[in-house]
Amino acid sequence: MKKLESRKQFDDIIKNDRVILLFSADWCPDCRFIAPALPEIEAENERFTFYYIDRDQFIDLCTELNVYGIPSFIAYHQGEEIGRFVNKDRKTKEQIQAFIDSLPV
Repeated sequence: MKKLESRKQFDDIIKNDRVILLFSADWCPDCRFIAPALPEIEAENERFTFYYIDRDQFIDLCTELNVYGIPSFIAYHQGEEIGRFVNKDRKTKEQIQAFIDSLPV
């Protein structure tokens, strides 16, 4: 999974075809819980490009996007938000896949 490095990069990548952003942090136990499943989720959903966004590094972006709980996911297609799975609850691989399957593209 690619890691977001700058706000400019965020502005550029959401304009791409299909992007899923994972908001997370190294200290988050629920984020670590899903970490082993992420490579498989990525491999099974090749139509999307996945990016890891460190919540602590990009706290202003999280606030702007109303991401107050992690791990959370937001999907974009050509600059438009097409779905979000944003809350503070632990997520399973099956829940994340169901979110991806629900996206309109």
